[in-house]
Amino acid sequence: MRDLADVAFEDGRASERPPERGRRSVRVNRAESPLSWLRARGLVDARRFEAGERLRADYETASLGSRVTMAWDAAPAARGRRAAPEALDPTLAQLSAKRRFDAAIAAAGPGLADILWRVVCAGEGMPVAEKALGWPARAGRVVLMLALDRVADHYRLPGGSRG
Repeated sequence: MRDLADVAFEDGRASERPPERGRRSVRVNRAESPLSWLRARGLVDARRFEAGERLRADYETASLGSRVTMAWDAAPAARGRRAAPEALDPTLAQLSAKRRFDAAIAAAGPGLADILWRVVCAGEGMPVAEKALGWPARAGRVVLMLALDRVADHYRLPGGSRG
């Protein structure tokens, strides 16, 4: 899905204000996550991207993010005898996802989990996350790559350097 918007471009950064006439602006896709933005530009490989997407899916399934409105999702219908317990009870799916999320964050480690959560789960852009953590510009991507490597190892994704 594409949700394109023109935003003002000042001091080398995009601001939330709409651009004024005659000022520089950039077109952004608000539906694109920071991780998919990095992937589209070849800055994140497929293994790290998959690890981040799994972490984000667990985060969202566990409903750890803030909700603005009530959830109107229907309970999934169980199909066949071998339906997973999560398919029968949304609460079990949330609990399972929460356990997987907590384990993946623990695998990343305390020094790496902050940038991982901010960029992958909260959807903060790299410059915003770096500023919030008090890091110098362009330091966050290196740390994010290390965190994604650890999470990919935790999820046992193929192609890792560790066995």
